Amino acid sequence: MISIREQSYGLNVALYNEFTLDDFRQLEAALLESKQKIHLPDILLDLSMLKDFTIDMAMEQIKFLNQHENDFGRVAVITDDIWIKLGARLSSLLTNQHPKYFDDTTKAQEWLLASNFKQ
Repeated sequence: MISIREQSYGLNVALYNEFTLDDFRQLEAALLESKQKIHLPDILLDLSMLKDFTIDMAMEQIKFLNQHENDFGRVAVITDDIWIKLGARLSSLLTNQHPKYFDDTTKAQEWLLASNFKQ
């Protein structure tokens, strides 16, 4: 399941339980819409309640990131699960995305807001 909220810097995205291809399609549409409103939207990606993801979703994510590697700003990832963090880091090796990892939402959002004011 996915929750997407627009913010002044871009999007807050929270993933719950399993991240599926249908969830990714919703995220993809929201990212492209946000790109129309903000030059380089930042993304807060909360994976703290993510339990699993599907392989088809992971393949689509890699394709999307490769096609849009310069279309988005900073990415803040919230997770305390070592396996989710490892998966996210492995996917970032395949793209030019270099997310910053946080243990809680407040610090991640502060980082995005602070970097938003510097630009």
